[in-house]
Amino acid sequence: MRYGLGRIVFGRWNAFFEIAIHRADGFFVKTKNRYMKNYKWLNNLLGWVVFVVSAVTYILTLEPTASFWDCGEFIASGYKLEVGHPPGNPIFMLTARFFANFASSPSEVAYMVNLMSGLLSAATILLLFWTITHLARKIVLSGDREMSVGRMVVIFACGIVGSLAYAWSDTFWFSAVEGEVYAYSSFCTALVFWLILKWETVADEPHSNRYIILIAYLIGLSIAVHLLNLLCIPAIVLVYYYRKYSNPSVKGSLVALLLSFAIIVLLLYGLIPGFVKVAGWAELLCVNVLHMPFNSGVLFYFFVVIGVISWSIYETFAQRNEKLIKTLFIVSIALVGMPFIGDGIWLGLLLIAALAFYLFTRKKTAVVTMNTILTCLLVIFIGYSSYALIVIRSTANTPMDQNSPEDIFTLGSYLNREQYGERPLFYGQTFGAEVERTADGAPVVEQGKAIWRREVKQNENDRDRYIITGYNERYQYQPEMNMLFPRMYSDKATHISAYKEWSGFKGHPVRVNTGNGMETKMKPTFMENLKFFFSYQLNFMYWRYFMWNFAGRQNDIQGHGEVQNGNWISGFNFIDRHIAGDQTNLPAELRDNPGRNVFYLLPLLLGIIGLLFQAYSGKKGIEGFWITFFLFFMTGIAIVIYLNQTPYQPRERDYAYAGSFYAFAIWIGLGVAGVAEAIRRIWTKVTKKESDLLPAVVASVLCLCVPLQMVSQTWDDHDRSGRYVCRDFGMNYLSSVEENAILFTNGDNDTFPLWYAQEVEGFRTDVRVCNLSYLQTDWYIDQMKRPAYESAPLPISADKMVYSYDKRPYSYVINRMDDSLSVSEALDFLYSDEAWTKDLPGYGKLNHLPTDKMFIPIDRSAALASGAVPEKWADKVVDRIVPDFSKKRGFSMSEIASLDMVNTIAATGWERPIYFAVTVGNDYYLGLQKYFYRTGLAYRVLPLESQSGNIDTDKMYDNMVNKFRWGGLDAVTEQNPLYLDENIRRMCITMRVMFSDLVAQLIAEGKDEKALKALDTIMEKVPGWQVPHDYASLKLADAYFVLGEDEKGAALTRELLESAIEYLDWYGDLTPVQLRSAMNDYQLRDYVVKSCLSLLYSAGMEDVADEYMNDIQAKGIRLLSNN
Repeated sequence: MRYGLGRIVFGRWNAFFEIAIHRADGFFVKTKNRYMKNYKWLNNLLGWVVFVVSAVTYILTLEPTASFWDCGEFIASGYKLEVGHPPGNPIFMLTARFFANFASSPSEVAYMVNLMSGLLSAATILLLFWTITHLARKIVLSGDREMSVGRMVVIFACGIVGSLAYAWSDTFWFSAVEGEVYAYSSFCTALVFWLILKWETVADEPHSNRYIILIAYLIGLSIAVHLLNLLCIPAIVLVYYYRKYSNPSVKGSLVALLLSFAIIVLLLYGLIPGFVKVAGWAELLCVNVLHMPFNSGVLFYFFVVIGVISWSIYETFAQRNEKLIKTLFIVSIALVGMPFIGDGIWLGLLLIAALAFYLFTRKKTAVVTMNTILTCLLVIFIGYSSYALIVIRSTANTPMDQNSPEDIFTLGSYLNREQYGERPLFYGQTFGAEVERTADGAPVVEQGKAIWRREVKQNENDRDRYIITGYNERYQYQPEMNMLFPRMYSDKATHISAYKEWSGFKGHPVRVNTGNGMETKMKPTFMENLKFFFSYQLNFMYWRYFMWNFAGRQNDIQGHGEVQNGNWISGFNFIDRHIAGDQTNLPAELRDNPGRNVFYLLPLLLGIIGLLFQAYSGKKGIEGFWITFFLFFMTGIAIVIYLNQTPYQPRERDYAYAGSFYAFAIWIGLGVAGVAEAIRRIWTKVTKKESDLLPAVVASVLCLCVPLQMVSQTWDDHDRSGRYVCRDFGMNYLSSVEENAILFTNGDNDTFPLWYAQEVEGFRTDVRVCNLSYLQTDWYIDQMKRPAYESAPLPISADKMVYSYDKRPYSYVINRMDDSLSVSEALDFLYSDEAWTKDLPGYGKLNHLPTDKMFIPIDRSAALASGAVPEKWADKVVDRIVPDFSKKRGFSMSEIASLDMVNTIAATGWERPIYFAVTVGNDYYLGLQKYFYRTGLAYRVLPLESQSGNIDTDKMYDNMVNKFRWGGLDAVTEQNPLYLDENIRRMCITMRVMFSDLVAQLIAEGKDEKALKALDTIMEKVPGWQVPHDYASLKLADAYFVLGEDEKGAALTRELLESAIEYLDWYGDLTPVQLRSAMNDYQLRDYVVKSCLSLLYSAGMEDVADEYMNDIQAKGIRLLSNN
């Protein structure tokens, strides 16, 4: 009976949809050509609809100004075409400059550059839609199937669902709304992959190779954005192989893949550095031999390459002389440097000889293939030549000129990212290895290529000339401590600790030869090495990100393996409790974190369905599967292997794998076709009738819920509209210092926002921001010794010959004398090239300082006359500044240069203010902390010793209460807060710490009214509903009680207590292993609870404190012993 009722219901639905099909067929004429014509029209239309939806999404959530990390630098480099960090991005710069032209004022420049990222990201989604529909059509119309309305619905639904799932995914959306290179890189990747699919449809038509040439040109251009594009090559080669060969085989597919990997190697290690290498030879010929000006050889090389390749292409068309064609082809390959892999030239010459042998022994000349290769080389060279912009702008000495790549040799170092060092990949040292040494104790070094640099001219009439300043050197490590595929190689203590934790390190003993004879060391086993690779690098640093995008994300707090931070979740507690702890009793701070996104595994499951459906859809399906798989693999797992990341990365790295998530989105789209096919089979089995339309509609509606669920979860933590925090906090640093000041910074987030504020918005250009990590290099010292905008050069006394060619990168402290030296005397000793200052018995020649006892003499009258020292502290001026170098074993060039500046400023009467940013860190403070006076987000160095808690309350109060900006935090309500990511929340907590210190000092000085005003200011500007209070707010609560504001103090204390108790209660439900990962935070919350209870008892609020104690006991929370 039940079955009969089902037949009746399904029969009526079938009749209804049969009528719908007939009506649809009235519009879509029943001919294959007409269906295809309508399909093409709708495919284009719906693609642009998806583009509009994505573009509107990104525009509505766009950050209106710079973001933290590299964005401020990228925006500034684009706006003024300045040189950013290696390996540069000239195409990004030019495109950003184009968009910046539409800004109505400098404050709108960042928005326009961010808009560029948003539109390029929307274009990526457009191309993804067309890519998915192309692949879906191949399997939906496989066999003898013809286009129908139902199949058309399925294909379009595949495109819509897959593209929108990617558009609203966590990682891609994050990059889409800020001015970074990753949105541009994703667009280039999507465009190249879509173009090869376009080629596939017209491969049999005349001149179809134009698509291949266009792809080559785009690869050349995209190198000037990001190298990610090269990883599409295996997928491109597979498309070519499957299209050109009617009977592809497993063997043929493997050969195609090997060929694609060879192409990547030739491009990455041959062509890209080869251009620079051969151009360098031409430059040396023209400058050193022919005495021409700098860069004349590069110009000569450029025109020779263009001319020879163009001639070669012409000859392949004319086909006048077969030997000439082959000869020109070989010369072209050699000129672009493709064979010259590695530091030497012998391998290159061998490869050229092998190519010549191959070509001249073949009876038939593959003219068409050679023509295509030559044309591809030409357009790649033209695209790659956009790097000329970097050299041109560097030669102009722009204020931001990182690495100063003003000639072909410095450009080569810039492109190779040499400042970031190397890491072993296939074979190398493990973390316990030491540098191998000779019998006399000298390190064993492998000498690499020569380092050519411009000779420093002694006078203006000297000729331009390059000299060898050294060689690239690689230390050789103890062979007993080396291994294949080394994943645990860093010798930093924090990394070693993490290696042991993630790998379960026990090791095995090996005997090694050290400077002290034979010793036994514990070396990680290969299985432990692999365990670290799979557990940390692959699982934690890739799979976790993958699951963020397609399963769910715990929160937006960066994780290092803790149970409470940054894990993936599914939305099902029986799964999540094993990954991120029990989800039924979460603290409100974790439960309400905007970054908590729950997808219930739907995108993941739909992607798996699409993967399997594609793989089991016949010949076309399996071909498409392998194409998509290698796009997925090369832009994901292959990057994991190549990066070989160490633990404790400074930020989450999910953006590096966006290409892999793009490939999986293709499978999400194809999952719609898989669901539709399953529904169709069920429909046919139940009704005994064939229909494509109803299953297509049902599947489309069901699957469309997946991206809609995603956007409902991800909108709040990707909406950056109204947020100006990065810009304003950068301005706050600059507002903390006096006119014409020097401000030392160190990291990305205390440097790039300041550069953005100065370079783009013209704010406080009288201040010279000096990054101490860059001050280690000669090129940066050169820049700092030049004026910029309204700021004078930095007062570094060393002349160019002292620091040029990085010849004093590190200077040891060798205590050769008991007496102390003035800093001037010590620097004179260090800067001298005389033999007696370098020769050291037992060490040979060594850059060193003869003592760690140094002082800076102070002219008291000059310090007072300059106004640097406030009148109230006039009697506190010291006779000399004595830095604490007792623990120093040596000085980097950065430390020497900064010490030089402090000494010079002291010698000139402190007329120019000099500051360290509060975020710089103790390691860079030169032992001067007791001479620091805080004026906001900066410490000023003054010849005073430890006065008033090292805070100038008058200036700090005025700067922080009256001048500081709050980035939109002061313009929102609790009902409609800003989204602040973890970096911004950390900066806000830093602001609370600064205010709490200011308030404490104001109270100590009896300035209670100012103290209360400052206290109310920080509580108002950074409220707890916007940035949850933590242990840093304990001092704020205490200050309220001290000032007699018991009600405010109690409210803040309650807020702190309730949050900490929630955490401790949740921690009680964790497994022992999970609790161990969260123990640091557990101890911190325990401390907060005890401190808050103490505050309440001290304020006479015993009843409130007892109430919380009873709650703690009722929940079974055990506070830690004070011991």
